Amino acid sequence: MREAHLRERTVGMAYYASDGDGIGGRLRTRPEEFRVREVETVDPAPVDADPGDYAHLLIRATLHGWDTNDFAARISDAFGMSRERVSWAGTKDKHAVTTQLFSLRGVDAAALPGIDGAEIEAVGRLGRALRFGDLAGNAFVVRVSDLAVDADEARGRVDRVTEELRLVAATDDRTATDTTADERGTLVGVPNYFGHQRFGSRRPVTHRVGLHVVRGEWREAVRAYCGDPADTEPPETQAARAVVDEEAATADPDWQRALDAMPGYLRYERSMLHRLADARAGDAEGGDADEDGRFRDALEAVPSNLQRLFVNAAQSYAFNRIVSERLRRGLPLSEPVEGDVVCFADRSLDEPFAVPDTDREQRVTGRRVDIVGKHCARGRAFVTAPLVGTGTELADGEPGEIEREVLAELDLSPDAFELPGAFDSSGTRRAILVRTRLDATVDDEGATFEFALPRGAYATVLLREFLKTDPIDL
Repeated sequence: MREAHLRERTVGMAYYASDGDGIGGRLRTRPEEFRVREVETVDPAPVDADPGDYAHLLIRATLHGWDTNDFAARISDAFGMSRERVSWAGTKDKHAVTTQLFSLRGVDAAALPGIDGAEIEAVGRLGRALRFGDLAGNAFVVRVSDLAVDADEARGRVDRVTEELRLVAATDDRTATDTTADERGTLVGVPNYFGHQRFGSRRPVTHRVGLHVVRGEWREAVRAYCGDPADTEPPETQAARAVVDEEAATADPDWQRALDAMPGYLRYERSMLHRLADARAGDAEGGDADEDGRFRDALEAVPSNLQRLFVNAAQSYAFNRIVSERLRRGLPLSEPVEGDVVCFADRSLDEPFAVPDTDREQRVTGRRVDIVGKHCARGRAFVTAPLVGTGTELADGEPGEIEREVLAELDLSPDAFELPGAFDSSGTRRAILVRTRLDATVDDEGATFEFALPRGAYATVLLREFLKTDPIDL
């Protein structure tokens, strides 16, 4: 079993599914080299439908170098409205060309603004806002440049890794006809890890913040987010975070000094520090000195979606650890063993984009391993692991042993996720394997990978198998 890059191991991605050498290289040297298009599922009414019945205008935007949240803020500013009136189905990276849907409440199609780096078209109207997850998946065309080896060597390495991942996708001869190459590419499988960017591409700390939150360590959560400089950050940012660490180490931190040192572009850090500075000033005037309350209030200075992200990242980290331990022990990803919790596929989605329907789960007993395995081999069901929360029931047998050991090492339990406000989470389950049809080509200038993934799966988790390089380059 080939160990992952050190940076990946820090977010729970301990292994590769393939042993073959990588081609190296870099992604996103230009946004045009990383193209993403949402596979849409919504069925809107016509653009000229009555806004009284369909209050939300549905637009399709092709964005060049725009982060989803930043574009939402830009278009809301253009209309002079709250960003709460802008919704989307999936978050995309700014270092890409992305095509995705947004819904705008109370907006007329004729009033759509021109925005640099964005091509916008009105596609219909909806009676409700888009919800996160209102898509089947994403289709990718990714160009890898600056390969570490020449074209002939790269072709050989891509072929070997593809074959290894083809075997990961298949369980036995029952799927042999489904794993050969066809006009859509070769069916391959990879661990359904949460990618490095889930935790912060340059400074992966969101899971650490979330772990502190779940343990009730509010002070440590704020320090982990605002302090702890990373060598991948600009010198000004590193210096500001060092000031936070200096003050946090004192008996009476001067949070105003830390706030003054923090650059304006780190607005969430500044929001937290501003609340701490105000609370310290209030203490000097005889205010409430409840430390946990102060630090929790500081964390709640950021938007509720970021508060949820902290806890979600902790869940994601635990999930990655569970999948890695399963790989280490040699348990399969594509078929169940006794004790596994399997979820049948969501019937509303086409097979290439199927995800588990967590309302249709089954515990795998010894007598049913074979029959459930057939469903998994044919893509009708998925072996899962928990995104642990208050509603989580852990697996049995060896899979359950793995889940309990990982949670114990992290000092977590399902009950610990009963938290105030946006930090609360009931949890869910997630497939431990993702399959896709892959078309990979290599030329003298680089390599191109075309594939599509169901919602929630990460392109970089597939591409890392072929590059085997520092995730910073992904």
